Amino acid sequence: MEKTIICTVCPRGCHVKVTLNGAEVTEVADYGCKRGKEYAAAEATHPVRILTTTVKIADAAYNLLPVRSNAPVPKELQMACMEAIKAVAVTAPVKAGD
Repeated sequence: MEKTIICTVCPRGCHVKVTLNGAEVTEVADYGCKRGKEYAAAEATHPVRILTTTVKIADAAYNLLPVRSNAPVPKELQMACMEAIKAVAVTAPVKAGD
């Protein structure tokens, strides 16, 4: 099976072709750099994303606080993470990095 992955490592946006045999990467082509090759192989077999959302905040001017994960989360776990985050509420004041 062949997948085309648009690389997001740099602004070039290379269309990298990844050939898979089951879950194993057999070939990576049309990449512009080593980082792009590694990104496309990982994205084809185990995609991860930074999770960006909001949590409830009490005692603040606004009732929602923007947050993001400090590390990439496997794509298949994103909905489970969102369910867990629904139960989170923080109290102001909150500083960056809390």
